[in-house]
Amino acid sequence: MTRVYLETGPKKVFACALDWPGWCRADKGEEAALDRLMDYAPRYRVIAERAGLAFDPGDPRVVGQVRGTSMTDFGVPYEVPDLDLEPLPAAEAERSVALVRAAWELFDEVAAVSPEELSKGPRGGGRDRTKIVDHVENAERAFARKVGVRHKPYKSVADRDAMRAELAEVLSRPWEPPAATDWPPRYALRRIAWHVIDHLWEIEDRR
Repeated sequence: MTRVYLETGPKKVFACALDWPGWCRADKGEEAALDRLMDYAPRYRVIAERAGLAFDPGDPRVVGQVRGTSMTDFGVPYEVPDLDLEPLPAAEAERSVALVRAAWELFDEVAAVSPEELSKGPRGGGRDRTKIVDHVENAERAFARKVGVRHKPYKSVADRDAMRAELAEVLSRPWEPPAATDWPPRYALRRIAWHVIDHLWEIEDRR
């Protein structure tokens, strides 16, 4: 079974896999969100395999729910479920970071071979490739501050990579409550991975 929690907003529901950071999809109802999550399993498998992990998800099993807000409807898995306050063992933290690293690698590779002008549509407000890349990288720097990693605006790819390396090192550590940062590590890993993967798939769909 695939452990899932639901974030239910006024109009939209996110289904997020607890054990696979970044595998989150939304739709206009609980069953629709679960169906959409499973529809994306083949695409997430590419990320899991890049991380060196076997990916053979079973049927989704809802193990938690959290009330969403307008941010949920906007399209962001925004709320922190109580399940994210559970201790995070070192082995699980390292596994999750491997998935984040795989998402970074695939995003960079796909962006590098995609045209600057992407097909227009509702996703991402019609941003072209460079603006999507800038958005992902700048958002990531803001997300890093939520777990105590602070870097100045990037002046080079090396600056970005240094931030990612520090962020990965921090999130690879075992963790136990209480939380000492704005985001507990489980949520940070999921939110960071989701944002990269969501825009990775956006570029793939629009190129």
